[in-house]
Amino acid sequence: MAFEGRIERSIDELKERVHASLVIELWNGRRIAFAEPARVTLRLSNPDAARSLAEADLATLGEAYVEGKIEIDGPMREAIRAAEAIARRGRGYRPGRLPRRLNRHSRARDAEAVRYHYDVSDDFYALWLGREMVYSCAYFRTGEEDLDAAQAQKLEHICRKLRLRPGQRLLDVGCGWGGLVRHAARHHGVDATGITLSANQHAWANARIAEEGLGARCRVLLEDYRDHAAGEGYDAVASVGMFEHVGLKNLPLYFSTLHRLARDGGLVMNHGITAVDPESREVGLGGGAFIERYVFPHGEIPHLGLVLATMGAAGLEAMDVETLRLHYAKTLWHWSDALETRLDAARAIAGERRARVWRTYLAGCAHAFEQNWVTIHQVLAVKSGDPARNPLPWTRDWIYAEG
Repeated sequence: MAFEGRIERSIDELKERVHASLVIELWNGRRIAFAEPARVTLRLSNPDAARSLAEADLATLGEAYVEGKIEIDGPMREAIRAAEAIARRGRGYRPGRLPRRLNRHSRARDAEAVRYHYDVSDDFYALWLGREMVYSCAYFRTGEEDLDAAQAQKLEHICRKLRLRPGQRLLDVGCGWGGLVRHAARHHGVDATGITLSANQHAWANARIAEEGLGARCRVLLEDYRDHAAGEGYDAVASVGMFEHVGLKNLPLYFSTLHRLARDGGLVMNHGITAVDPESREVGLGGGAFIERYVFPHGEIPHLGLVLATMGAAGLEAMDVETLRLHYAKTLWHWSDALETRLDAARAIAGERRARVWRTYLAGCAHAFEQNWVTIHQVLAVKSGDPARNPLPWTRDWIYAEG
């Protein structure tokens, strides 16, 4: 009883430091209201679940929920906001760690990490990704579009930036379920190749390509990007949501490979999550640690400055940079809301524990992008052996012009 009393006192002390629309309900039935009316309730299953609450960060709170020590009653948006308030004002507060820059990204490790994340179940991802299974930031022109419309706009936006024309060759590095290569082949008449390390994605994408009658000019290969043979080089190379898996130490090799895969005068588009911290620290408050453990093993995100410097050193001249942070926050909330409406199906397909991981991850990432803890950039570059010549027009009007 004395132990329980100490825990209750520690939560009472936390209440004095944290302002959140929150009630904590203890295993003994006592309710500690941080604000009334509260929009979310955290139910603690036993004293062990509450032991480190006052010391919590986002990693320990997320772990407690994933492992069933804490139950959430209320909207995930409010739960994430409450978790941030606890992590920021609790004694467990800490900034993000500096990147370790360890070379853990062998072919075997990368393939294992990709399988861990993507080979859950196509049916699971289909519950919340949208019609074309595009697992990357959508593009909103007004903010009022539904997810499928915004994803179609994103695919077209990339194709416009790459100035795709009939007969050209496009390579999509880390192509997911093949949304971009199918869109580019169907609407721009290119010969499109995608590569992925996920067996699930490889099988699903090629089945969809066959169903849509695109097999003559569209394919997805099960291959490591470092092993791909480009022949004379591609007119356009896209990499969307891929380089987060590469590792900071391997960025020079990654961008050198994209340079090798493009022909002289070819365009290269890198679309990926970037760090807000100039030293490429992971997301703070324990958010990065949670993602590393449960979602993206070995993932590392660079600051835009590092991206541009490394691209330049690899011989890729950056010509256009666009920030899509608010677009990704909205995309992630679309995904999170869709998962919330289909939780029973998600649990049936992937199990309770993995459903909890993804509830936490999607809502947490949406909040992180909303709060500018992390951001995302599209960088368009050109590979040119002659610095006096550049294939792009003088202005950016061509990206946005209709028709």
